[in-house]
Parts: sequence; C-alpha cells; structure tokens
Amino acid sequence: MIIERPAAFVTPDFLIRQATEAWEIGGAASLRHRTFVTEQGIFDTHDRDAIDRTALPLVALSTMASEADEVVGTVRIHEETPGIWWGGRLAVAPDYRRVGRLGAELIRLAVGTAHARGCRTFLAHVQMQNVPLFEKLNWQPLGHQECHGHPHMKMQADLAAYPPVLDPARGWMALTRRAA
Repeated sequence: MIIERPAAFVTPDFLIRQATEAWEIGGAASLRHRTFVTEQGIFDTHDRDAIDRTALPLVALSTMASEADEVVGTVRIHEETPGIWWGGRLAVAPDYRRVGRLGAELIRLAVGTAHARGCRTFLAHVQMQNVPLFEKLNWQPLGHQECHGHPHMKMQADLAAYPPVLDPARGWMALTRRAA
C-alpha cells in the first residue's frame, strides 16, 4: 500500500493590510529574518536597521475560516524626505510564492499608501530576479546598484498606476490564482 503525503493546505484568500497587531509586526520581522538572513544570506545575524523605527510594516496574511492566521508576506515603506518614499524588505514565504499575487498586492498597498500620504516619488532597490515583476507593475529601472554586497536595480514606481490607499490598516482581500 502506498500512502502519499497530502499537499500542504494553502488558503485561497489573503488579507493585505498595514500590520497593526503585535503578532503581525512580529510575524513580519520573523519572515524578513527567514528570508534575508537564513534563506538568502544577505545579512549575517539580522536585517533590522534604523529605518525600522519609522517604517510602516505592511503584511499579507493567510486566513483560516476568514480570520487572519499567519504573516506570509511583508514589505516596509518609509518617507526618506518630504515627498520621497522608499519601499524595501519585500518578502513572501516560500510556500506562498507561486500561489497568487502576494508580492504584487503588497507593492500595490505600499505605493498606494505612500501616494495617499503625499508621495511624489516612490523608489526601491529591487533584487535582480524581481525586476521583471516590478516592470510589469509600472516601475522604471533607474540603474544598477550594489546593496549589502548583492546586485540590485534602483527602480521608481509610476504613481499614476497606483491609486491612493487612504486606510492601509483596513486593506483588502486578495485571492490566489486558483480562487480568482
């Protein structure tokens, strides 16, 4: 008798919103650590920096029975100078990278939130393997840059493609490709 291990359950819908609860903020920090320290080795011990003191953490949350369950994606945004915003530390948990548009939804929330707060320019240093995704989402490459010893592309969002998000803590539901 052959017994096959069942595939891991992946929820069909996600909450995309600003992290406001302690468990969401902690889950975002944990996911960033797993992604940028453990998996990619970009940082030796942690990826936290001074920007985290003022940055807005945004999250993608898996759901269970329509209730928020686990942080499976995150990005942070911050205003560097008046009107100039940056996004960074975009991470999606490995089991959720191929199920939907979580990265794109987080980018949409990031730029839309900054747009609602007076952003005139939204920038990011994007890992080279993610440049095609950003280009599909109306971002323009501005040039190669080395960040933390790894090649990145400095990119700028087309704000006209991102309506302002006035209440990022409320956010929205996003569906996986299969559910959509």
